[in-house]
Amino acid sequence: FNNYRARVFDGAHLQLQGMNPAISLRPHQKDAIWRVMASRTNTLLSHVVGAGKTYTMIAAGMELRRVGLRKKPVYVVPNHLLGQWERDFLQLYPSANILVATESDFSPESRRLLMSRISTGDWDAVIVPHSSFERIPMSQMYIEDLFFSQIQALKDAIQEAAAAGERKKGPTVKQLEKAAARLDARLERAVASYKKDVTVTFEELGVDHIFVDESQAYKNLFYFTKRRVMGLSNPDGSQKAFDMWAKTRYVNDLTGGRGVTFASGTPITNTVAEMYHLQKYLQEDVLKEAGIDTFDAWASMFGEEVTRIELATEGGNRFVSKTRFARFINVQELLARYLQVADVKSAADLNLPRPKL
Repeated sequence: FNNYRARVFDGAHLQLQGMNPAISLRPHQKDAIWRVMASRTNTLLSHVVGAGKTYTMIAAGMELRRVGLRKKPVYVVPNHLLGQWERDFLQLYPSANILVATESDFSPESRRLLMSRISTGDWDAVIVPHSSFERIPMSQMYIEDLFFSQIQALKDAIQEAAAAGERKKGPTVKQLEKAAARLDARLERAVASYKKDVTVTFEELGVDHIFVDESQAYKNLFYFTKRRVMGLSNPDGSQKAFDMWAKTRYVNDLTGGRGVTFASGTPITNTVAEMYHLQKYLQEDVLKEAGIDTFDAWASMFGEEVTRIELATEGGNRFVSKTRFARFINVQELLARYLQVADVKSAADLNLPRPKL
């Protein structure tokens, strides 16, 4: 793994302007800021807890604004950290012009005013809590096109399964047909919500960079698979993850695939499939170019099913054989792609100061 972690982006030359002179950033933070600015890809700040990811993202956004690469970054942060983010931002950049959107700003009577303020203001940063970001709608046309593309991909998978000799009503085909039906139902709900709530859309806000703190909260992204094994997350995913994917995809189209920055100390927490979701958010174009943009194609190249003897859930002395999707293969090739976007810093790398035991 360490062979792939050579430092490529050296931010030692950075002269951060407008920042509080009483605060000094560490070398790894400057390197990460320069990576966000200079890289031709999106960025995942996979830094250990306590490495200062908040300051890194704040300074990266301000520098992108200062040099004219971005006009309006949005920061999506955990609800309980909203106040801390506001304090940290103004502590690092006391003269920054920021808009902090609270839960109350997204109430039906206040939301139109908030959207107008975001779209018309010249903000250094717009800070939005996780739970509210989903309530900024994409345009109906964009969402419909996104759903139709996914539904068509499912129909193609059904035809491939049939051509491969799967029974017309066999388990695999039935799975895919049910997934397509669920997508159709989700599209109908999305269209119905637009009729109830017509407001300024995300595309009209002028946002051209998305910073996501604690990005593992969006790991449950929709995907479809013909695999019937344990160890995979729910294929339907969550609505907030789908919404984040739609918005990151829009910003990627706008910026040429370099307008999204995720930050997490634990980017992969439960399943091997979460690596696929990260790549889907941050380097979907790379997956398409390699022909592995569907989960099954990706899993065939980088994942492996493992069969183990486990204690039965009902206890006692009974053991059962279970197959799980639980191991990476072709690790070097996977890392070569992953580290195009991931800036990985462990506790051993940084040797951060800690109080004595």
